[in-house]
Amino acid sequence: MTKSNYKLEEHVNDWVKSQFKKLGLKSQKDYHIESAMPDYLIEALRGRAKTENKTNFGKPDFSLTKYSQAPVIIENKLGTKKLIKETKDGVKLDDKSIKDYAVNGALHYTTGMIASGKYHEAIAIGLAGDSDESIEFKVYYVYGSGEHSYKLLENITTLDFLENQNTFDEFYKDATLTEDEKHDILIHSQATLQKYAKSLNKLMHNHNITAPQRVLYVSGMLLSMQHVLDTNGAKIQDGLVPEDLKGIQSESRRDGVQIVNQLEEFLTAREIPLEKRNLMLSSFSEISKDAQRDEITELDKEVSKLLKVESSSNKQIFTFIYHNIFLSIDAMAGHIDIMGEMYSEFLKYALGDGKEIGIVLTPPYVTKMMATILDVNKDSKVMDLAAGFLISAMELMIQDVENLYGKKTTEVKNKVEDIKKKQLLGVELNAEMFTLAATNMILRGDGSSNIYKGNTFKTPKDLYSDFKADKLLLNPPFSYDENGMPFIDFGLDKMENGGLGAIIIQDSAGSGKAVKTNKSILKKHTLKASIKMPTDLFQPMAGVQTSIYIFQAGKAHDFDMPVKFIDFRNDGYKRTSRAIQAIDEPTKRYADIVKIYKAGKNAKVEAKWDVDDVYIEDFITSSGKDWNFDQHKIIDTKPTLEDFKKTVSDYLSWEVSNILQQRGAEGK
Repeated sequence: MTKSNYKLEEHVNDWVKSQFKKLGLKSQKDYHIESAMPDYLIEALRGRAKTENKTNFGKPDFSLTKYSQAPVIIENKLGTKKLIKETKDGVKLDDKSIKDYAVNGALHYTTGMIASGKYHEAIAIGLAGDSDESIEFKVYYVYGSGEHSYKLLENITTLDFLENQNTFDEFYKDATLTEDEKHDILIHSQATLQKYAKSLNKLMHNHNITAPQRVLYVSGMLLSMQHVLDTNGAKIQDGLVPEDLKGIQSESRRDGVQIVNQLEEFLTAREIPLEKRNLMLSSFSEISKDAQRDEITELDKEVSKLLKVESSSNKQIFTFIYHNIFLSIDAMAGHIDIMGEMYSEFLKYALGDGKEIGIVLTPPYVTKMMATILDVNKDSKVMDLAAGFLISAMELMIQDVENLYGKKTTEVKNKVEDIKKKQLLGVELNAEMFTLAATNMILRGDGSSNIYKGNTFKTPKDLYSDFKADKLLLNPPFSYDENGMPFIDFGLDKMENGGLGAIIIQDSAGSGKAVKTNKSILKKHTLKASIKMPTDLFQPMAGVQTSIYIFQAGKAHDFDMPVKFIDFRNDGYKRTSRAIQAIDEPTKRYADIVKIYKAGKNAKVEAKWDVDDVYIEDFITSSGKDWNFDQHKIIDTKPTLEDFKKTVSDYLSWEVSNILQQRGAEGK
């Protein structure tokens, strides 16, 4: 058979059309060609067009939007060497690579669609060749708008998965991220964000932004980048992009004022209650207070590749956050566990070490584990008296709804709205942390309605009695009286009887530093479990020894019932001040801990560990100071026969060695 060489890119398009024809797909009904793309897709494809200052943002060769889960974008190129341009760091997304290579273009379009906010996931197909026989293609599942937010689907060798809804359903099941992949992405994202966080801290330091102001800069600027939407989700105005900050020196138009004005527009349009809105704007006003930060100044080396001309300090910081942080987390609604965790990890770093106010934020994979242990689900009413766990709780609640009703159904939409507005309660005294928590939840879809600024112990009683919490998650300030145990005592008292609470706290709270509070707790509530956490858990933030205590509310502790003690010091990670490394099946271990909590020594674990060695059931006393694993670990000091044999063997070896040395000395 004679090989027919293509002369034009149109010939590659003809090959795709022939595949569609075989599958029974009809033009402009099942798929769209570049010149006849529907308006709603054109709007989504604009994505970052404004950011990149491009009026001709381009269109892909083919698109399919007939499948409910995600749009499909196909980009073609003529030539066998035009499929992909990549380096060891991944697919290149510079302008030239996007223009010249099929995969690069397809990923640019799909990440841009997600950046527009109209989609949360997409399928990208890059296809290239110069004959029927040489056609090659690669298929990607795209789950975010960041430069690495995609997964290559290596086993796809035909386009048959596009045939109908059933074939696409099967494809989609395999395409989406597994729990292991999500965990791997999380760890990679954390490492990347730590790198950016260090650079951003240096950048803000160089521009004289004080440590307490930095978290407000980050959260405020991120919020100003969001589109301004009304309560029905209709867009009122675009979010700010770096090009909007023009360095104008008038008092009403300078860069910092532009950012704060955008924040006010955003919060007002969302109908954030006036008192809360004013509290947040008061914190965010730090961005516009100092007019010197809006004066044009030389570029810091951290942003020299992102900006071409000298710009204000505020614009330099905004631009860094936009390109390195925002574009990686703005697709958060589809995969809250990934994007939310990235955001939390960065802001943890931006807060500094937090020691001066006793704030040490819990790693996101731990908050998720704690919420899972408490069986947080779609019907839970979750309370956090230090406002750090609500993201993980909301994630699990939404996942539960979607598992039951499917994604994007009316039932899911209504239930998720209820979850965000009625089933989450947070209280935070520290102004910076309140602003952070409220911003964080707003960025997850306005789950900020029930986050209050105030002293936990002095808030109105009906706030708690009306809410009726059945789950409580806590990481209290370690610097508080008795390591923070009064927070859990107070919270358990405000829960529905039978509700479950979990607190991560310093070990010393369970071994003598919080006796008064612990005794009070045991008279009213039950200690169900104690989980010893890794000693390096909060690296590089603080070297604290911690445990998780789990309680059942409203039932005095029965001292004839054993408590579950679990040793989780080996969680599979190694942490240093520089990075976190997976060294011993961490994903499986975190899943296993939930199983061990539920089933004890009968748990069917996946990781390689001895459950008998890490799980103990034992009794506690009313003393309030015997709540930690090591206090119940039985150390068997009775020598065994093997011990005796080894001792004798060692002694005989030593004797023989001495004799030989003496003979050697005599022979000299």
